[in-house]
Amino acid sequence: SCSTVLESLHFITSPLSAEEGNFSLAYIITIHKELEMFVKLLRAIYMPQNIYCIHIDEKSPRDYKTAVHNIVNCFENIFISSKTERVVYAGFSRLQADINCMRDLVNSKVQWNYVINLCGQDYPIKTNKEIIQYMKSKWNGKNITPGIVQPVHMKHRTQISYREYPHSGVPNVLPGKTRKAKPPHNLTIYFGSAYYILTKEFVQFTLTDARAKDLLEWSRDTYSPDEHYWVTLNRLPG
Repeated sequence: SCSTVLESLHFITSPLSAEEGNFSLAYIITIHKELEMFVKLLRAIYMPQNIYCIHIDEKSPRDYKTAVHNIVNCFENIFISSKTERVVYAGFSRLQADINCMRDLVNSKVQWNYVINLCGQDYPIKTNKEIIQYMKSKWNGKNITPGIVQPVHMKHRTQISYREYPHSGVPNVLPGKTRKAKPPHNLTIYFGSAYYILTKEFVQFTLTDARAKDLLEWSRDTYSPDEHYWVTLNRLPG
């Protein structure tokens, strides 16, 4: 039962400070295995004023999905992504999973300030309060999505067309023989981390701006597009 979940796992049920209560974070967590690790992560980052979108890999076992649903259903501010993907590591599906959650989050009633993406094997080394104080003091109104101009040894990722094979024995992303067209809008491709902290305004921009939409479409057959998509958009003037 939900009361047992809340009591036995010691979830925090009220904001620990006024500062935290007035500053909501959104989380995107993509998971596919190790239920216990997911629960430990969720307990560590859970705050009732925050909001959490959980993306469960479509390939995950049914009993795993059921267990996650049972936990999520105990909380008003945690939900399963309305659209799920068969995620292939380094494939476009990994980026699409985050975007699916972003679409849900921007339509939520919670007025969150930043979104943080995690995978099921992550674990925080800072408290919720430390995270928001860091964001407010050093990154106020800015995104954390570091990167550099795409290095020469990484250019193959966006110059050759790649294809996902989600139904193979080991799901994989493999190169084809087709050479890709140049990026849309003459964009300079940057390369960085697939993990980020983004403002709500930036998320809304990525979901609506023509350049962002065109870059997303162009990135469908690239290798590990989540490592160039966010950082490239973040480098656009303004």
